[in-house]
Amino acid sequence: MTDASPSACILIIGNEILSGKTQDKNIKFLGEELAKKGISLKEARILVDEKKEIVSAVNECRYKYTYVITTGGIGPTHDDITAECVASAFGKKLVRNEDAVEQLKKNGRELNEARLKMAHVPEGAALIDNPISNAPGFFIENVFVLAGIPSIARAMFASFENKLGSGKQIVSKNMDVYVPEGDLAAPLGDIAKRYPGVEIGSYPFSRDGRYGANLVVRSIDSEIVNTVIEEISNAMQLLEK
Repeated sequence: MTDASPSACILIIGNEILSGKTQDKNIKFLGEELAKKGISLKEARILVDEKKEIVSAVNECRYKYTYVITTGGIGPTHDDITAECVASAFGKKLVRNEDAVEQLKKNGRELNEARLKMAHVPEGAALIDNPISNAPGFFIENVFVLAGIPSIARAMFASFENKLGSGKQIVSKNMDVYVPEGDLAAPLGDIAKRYPGVEIGSYPFSRDGRYGANLVVRSIDSEIVNTVIEEISNAMQLLEK
């Protein structure tokens, strides 16, 4: 795919992901949605709840990629430090946003200090609507900050995706072949060399005692995707005989 396509990085923030207590579901969703807009997801990181690490990652990635999307760490507890970290990364103060306060009031709960923490965003940031729990996310320049709960992250993404630019839609096709990776590596490598602008991935599996691989072809050119799939199919048929 062309390097001119918009790029993105996802930063998953939270010790609960690294400990294995919670399984991340946001990377898959965001990757698929970004691809629909022609935005290529180049990297995803899982970060510990440590300010130095988060600030460093935000600053590195916001200069490297067109967009950075973070998930997690914007709740009311002591370890929810994403807003503070993003503010530090941009050299901004963390301030209470009165529109965010009004959104939180819709829940009908007392706005104690813990809940009011969720109304603090970096100075100059704009809010991202949260139609599920009313605790908003925010964005500043090219960094978009979402909740970690998958249903809320999806709702937040839907509320701001029109603010993202777009490139040519990324087309993806896949096929299963019952050929061990060690046997398909050479012909697959030859095809990849002939089509340097196409992503070809091989993902091995074992089903009912048979070994094989799911082959995925991705490009912004649907005709080339079809051509590459056909060439792979022809090559694999020879190996499967």
